[in-house]
Amino acid sequence: MSETGIARRSSLHGQWSSRLAFVLAVTGSAVGLGNIWRFPYIAGENGGGAFVLVYLVCIVIVGLPIMMSEVLIGRRGRRNPVSTMTLLGKEESGTGSWGLVGALGLGSGFLILSFYSVIAGWAVAYVIESASNTFEGATAASVEQVFNSLASNPLRTGLWHTIFLAATAFVIARGVERGIERAVRVMMPALVVLLLVLLGYSAVEGNFAQGVRFLFEPRFEELTRDGMMEALGHAFFTLSVGMGAVMAYGAYLPSGTSIMKMSVAVVAADTAIALVAALIVFPIVFANGLAPDAGPGLVFQSLPLAFSQMPGGAIIATTLFVLLTFAAWTSAISLMEPATAWCIEKLGLTRALAATAVAGITWILGLLTVLSFSTLSGVTFLRGTFFDNIDFLSNSILLPFGGLAIVIFAGWIMARASTASELDPDAGTAYRVWRFTARYLTPLAVVAVLLRGVGLI
Repeated sequence: MSETGIARRSSLHGQWSSRLAFVLAVTGSAVGLGNIWRFPYIAGENGGGAFVLVYLVCIVIVGLPIMMSEVLIGRRGRRNPVSTMTLLGKEESGTGSWGLVGALGLGSGFLILSFYSVIAGWAVAYVIESASNTFEGATAASVEQVFNSLASNPLRTGLWHTIFLAATAFVIARGVERGIERAVRVMMPALVVLLLVLLGYSAVEGNFAQGVRFLFEPRFEELTRDGMMEALGHAFFTLSVGMGAVMAYGAYLPSGTSIMKMSVAVVAADTAIALVAALIVFPIVFANGLAPDAGPGLVFQSLPLAFSQMPGGAIIATTLFVLLTFAAWTSAISLMEPATAWCIEKLGLTRALAATAVAGITWILGLLTVLSFSTLSGVTFLRGTFFDNIDFLSNSILLPFGGLAIVIFAGWIMARASTASELDPDAGTAYRVWRFTARYLTPLAVVAVLLRGVGLI
């Protein structure tokens, strides 16, 4: 197809009203539980500063090139990820088999959203627990009991899982501009305000100096090879690449907008939010004599215990879990959109019906995670419970494989003229750096993530 023909290709679902809307939407997709829940605890487990330094390098080598690749493919195709990869595969290589990569992304999105919504439901439940002063004067045992009673109760967990998915489907059903864009225009600024409020509290009431030293002072003797691979894997996971979400959002990006500049802005914002989240968590942890390497329970158990002993703790804890809910919601919206777009284009469903169908399938899958912490907690195979296996399959296998296929397609299959015209024809050196990185460095790094996932590294 000629460049003129491609320029006339338009999205079937509308487009972002401005560059800011795109940056807010993709940043909302990237910013989620990975930034505010996962990043602080894996940084704590791996010694802080040295891990952060390696993570920042990995973001540049892995995260940014894949994001740019996914956005350019999305805008080039202007369809849902499956149709886009099929269409461009035929144009660039003469085969539509590349559509399988888009299908893989949709499958990954279903799996991730199925357990993501359960964890997000915990955050919503904790908003109510915190606002009700449940943690006032709490002990370590009582905080642990609050979490266990929530996670092990399938009716409560299932209810919050249902409410969270319904709220996500409501936004998706309203469309790109009236739904997704309006939601992120409200939630992303609110998220930043909440972050700054919590950061100010942490600076005043926490041991801020020790938190800063822990996060930014490299101690390479505490960073293991596993820690370096964890940094590489998280750099991949945190930007929501490899699952079709960024590709779908790229399909709504107006022509003439620099994908390079927009991608850099998103990556910078995502990284900054992750670092601020860590600067909120660690000073409070150190001020209360808690361990920074508390693992996944750092946010849901260690911090509520800390807030129970601090001035205004109930208000701040409530603010934290509202923040976590907003972050999870913006990410969930991006996870649901690709499959919804596919249902609209291929099945002819209305957007409202498509969003409902996707939410319904996700809800059913999510019950496996709900029951993994209660009724089916004793049922283990391969990597553990149903939740453990879904988490491993999606994050350690499907996402890296999808990201690898995307960056190979953009770097090796698409013609140089095609990628240059989409990224930024005037970028010059910046384009050459992206092309070299996407063709050589990024694939090698993602292969390392895959090999680690299957236990070969």
